[in-house]
Amino acid sequence: MAIIGGLGPDTSSFMAESVHVYKIPQLIYGSFAQEDFLITKLFPLYCMVPKEEHQYTGLIQLFLHFGWTWIGLFASENKEERFLKKLQQLLSQNGLCLAFTQNIPQHLNFEDLVKLWNSVTIISDKLIDQKANVFLVYGDSFTIVWLRTIMFMHDPENKESASFRKVWILMNPIDFILMGTQWSWDLQMFHGALSFTVHTRDIQGFKEFLQVIKPSTHKDGFIQEVWERLFDCSFSKADLPSLINETCSGEEILENLPGPLFEFQMTGESYSIYNAVYAVAHSLHEAVRSKSQPREIQRVEFANLLPWQVLPISVCNNHCSPGSWKKGLEGKQFCCYNCVLCPEGKISNQKDMDDCIQCSEDHYPNKEKNGCILKLVVFLTFEETLGIGLVSAALCLFFLTSWILGTFIKHRDTPIVRANNRSLTYTILVSLLLCFLSSLLFLSQPGKVTCLLRQPTFGITFSVAISSVLAKTITVVVAFMATKPGSQLRKWVGKRLTFSTVLSCSLLQVCICILWLSTFPPFPELDMHSESQAAILQCNEGSAFFFYCVLGYMGILAIASFIVAFLARKLPDSFNEAKFITFSMLAFCSVWISFFPAYLSTKGKAMVSVEVFSILSSSSALLGCIFLPKCYIIVFRPELNHREQLIKRN
Repeated sequence: MAIIGGLGPDTSSFMAESVHVYKIPQLIYGSFAQEDFLITKLFPLYCMVPKEEHQYTGLIQLFLHFGWTWIGLFASENKEERFLKKLQQLLSQNGLCLAFTQNIPQHLNFEDLVKLWNSVTIISDKLIDQKANVFLVYGDSFTIVWLRTIMFMHDPENKESASFRKVWILMNPIDFILMGTQWSWDLQMFHGALSFTVHTRDIQGFKEFLQVIKPSTHKDGFIQEVWERLFDCSFSKADLPSLINETCSGEEILENLPGPLFEFQMTGESYSIYNAVYAVAHSLHEAVRSKSQPREIQRVEFANLLPWQVLPISVCNNHCSPGSWKKGLEGKQFCCYNCVLCPEGKISNQKDMDDCIQCSEDHYPNKEKNGCILKLVVFLTFEETLGIGLVSAALCLFFLTSWILGTFIKHRDTPIVRANNRSLTYTILVSLLLCFLSSLLFLSQPGKVTCLLRQPTFGITFSVAISSVLAKTITVVVAFMATKPGSQLRKWVGKRLTFSTVLSCSLLQVCICILWLSTFPPFPELDMHSESQAAILQCNEGSAFFFYCVLGYMGILAIASFIVAFLARKLPDSFNEAKFITFSMLAFCSVWISFFPAYLSTKGKAMVSVEVFSILSSSSALLGCIFLPKCYIIVFRPELNHREQLIKRN
């Protein structure tokens, strides 16, 4: 009704070619490589084991679990190409490489001893590979015997531990063919090997059956042959001489055999036969209501694997530590590489990374380049040395200006104060006070309000101060020209001219600032790129165009004041301020001309400090050149502060 067999793919395929003529179903129990069979729709062939592709998945998981990326492969010469075709893609996808692929001859050709010896030499060289410490064996029992023979030739006394200290992985299970080598060479094949086998489970009564089975009670030639192989003895036969001295009694106990020689539990192959028998029985019993039998899931068995002093390493290179990345070698497989330190600004936080990664904007690499550190938020503050120096200078200048203003108010009725338009003098001094105070906005933590106020406040107050200086110079020139007979400028002499000059010039700057704040207002932002290890909290000006318009307009007012003052510098008046205004505007223009390249070439806190320094310097120039000479006369030379000095000529 059905045939169950055989263990190897060759036997199964030969059987299939014969029995398919009679349409006899064949159930295979011992081979994963189902593609080896000539299977067509006409062949009633059923496999009781999972497909070989499931083994590949388990194999990849095994390699990845232990970190083995550099694997040596021994395969039967007629199976190597098909096996590699399926496995190579999975290996590449998971970052695994084959250190070598060595085919094993299926037949021993003793006629060509040179070729045979060359094969032995090549295989021996592979066995002592220093980097590949994991060997995968793909083949039948003859392949394993061949490898074991070469090991025995290399080390007849098995003195080297753990078979060259390699981990052996067998794709196919060990069968009884290998029993003859077990006794003489080593009871544990390869000193313990990992092998793939079909799932099995305990069968009721099976152990009891093995305990009572004996050749004396079971007259079966197969049992006798297995008995002789297991116990290394022979049943005496009169017609056949025996090469084994010990005679089998037939009463030996299977339970006394070591585990690697005879497993006292049902093997995967036997369990597949067990399932095949029941499959046929149930198929015949329930032919009308045929049910498909679920296939058992294969598993990996660790056969007597002793623990190692450390985990065996099987890689082409040592692992690249965090902080470096794998750089491939030209002409080599991708498992062979050099470890290269990560470039500036990048890290690798795991072993064997293919490339380094960039830290996020708010982090920077640590010294070892294996992690990212959060950037500290920094800005120009009152606590640091630079901030303390600028704040101290601003406050000193503020108090100096306040003292000068108080001095001028106290001596407001003296000729030197009255002669130069007291209202303009007070306006300039108050504007300078506000300019010195506005610099403190640049030294506080950038926020929404401070960013909105600091540039317009400085621009407007400074424009008022320069407009007042311009009004002073224009007033002096107009007053001198009005003294000429018939001059039409007499009606402009007085507060009308000064007020209109200051108001019109200042309002234009106010309009520019209003337009700026209503369209592209400044706002606080974090600069992540200027410094590698810090995030700079600063004010974004919103519109560079309006920012430079504000500064440019102040420059125009300063140049106009300079030109008018320069033209009026030689007017005959002891209290003529034109000379002092000329020097003050010259200093002012020098400061702001040098400001632009310095401002554009700096970033972060340095940029803010440059602007604060320019504000304090230009304001100090106005204060020092225009008002300190008058204070000198008022305080130290009061005898010069008389009406007679107003009419004195040079």
